Amino acid sequence: MPDSPLKGVTLRGLEVFEALARSGSVAIASDQLGMSAPAVSQQMKNLDVALGVELMDHSRRPMTLTPAGRLFLSRAEMALSALRMGHRDLTTLDLSDLSSLALGVIDDFENEVTPLLATRLADTMTACAFRLQTGASHTLHAQIARRELDIAICAAAEAQPPATRAYPLLEDPYILAVPHGIDVSGGLEALASLTFLRRDPDQVMGQQIERYLTRHRLSLPQRFEMDSNQSISALVAGGTGWTITTPLSLLRAGRFASGIDAHPLPGEAMARQIMLYATSDWTGDIPAQIANLVRELSERHFVSQGAQRMPWLGDTFRVLH
Repeated sequence: MPDSPLKGVTLRGLEVFEALARSGSVAIASDQLGMSAPAVSQQMKNLDVALGVELMDHSRRPMTLTPAGRLFLSRAEMALSALRMGHRDLTTLDLSDLSSLALGVIDDFENEVTPLLATRLADTMTACAFRLQTGASHTLHAQIARRELDIAICAAAEAQPPATRAYPLLEDPYILAVPHGIDVSGGLEALASLTFLRRDPDQVMGQQIERYLTRHRLSLPQRFEMDSNQSISALVAGGTGWTITTPLSLLRAGRFASGIDAHPLPGEAMARQIMLYATSDWTGDIPAQIANLVRELSERHFVSQGAQRMPWLGDTFRVLH
């Protein structure tokens, strides 16, 4: 019987390749996977031999994907995602005993994760009154503080909502978004001819961005202020202005994405954290199981896509465990 074309391809090898593709660093991948650096390098070498091609360009630092690696990465991620989902299905979330659940989810999740999350939760509910709403993080913060929600998935503000338990989900770093082709080698000063597009100051993102500008002593004209991510994306793509955003928000740009270039944020790194907050009267492991489901969906639909579009992010855009 002829050898299988996948002989020598192991689950651990695929996990190592996935981690290296995102981080470009053996040290980071070994830390993420709980392996030694030599073991990571050996797993990658074994996978290259098994496939008969080199997937990573080891001559560059950080390492980058070869053309074959870019082609294989999406397939490897799909295979790993299917295996992880299959494992989760063996220990599926059971909400059959719940009588009600009010869930709020940040609007950044609306196109990808929220529909899948709602479907998975609904599949396990047999007699549960389920209420789902999406919105801005500051709105969800206020609602769970007033006990209008049982669980809220949103960006962390300076203060945690009172009487809640927090489950970290995603680290979402701030980045620079400019019209396609604009040279930013001169830093923010090079953008003086463009309008800065501000976010609504009530939003968590808006507040964090304003603090960044204050620390850097940047006083920018107050011309555009919006709470619509898509409107900001449209104006950046159209050449009207530039903004500070995050990979998660930029991945929602849709048809405007081709007109936007993303770059690292000048100065010190800054990030927002997406959290799951559950009211303190919840007992059992249901919030933790929902958090794990959201992490898995975020890894598949956000982090992997962000790594492909913005490989310079490394592991700064990552799921938090």
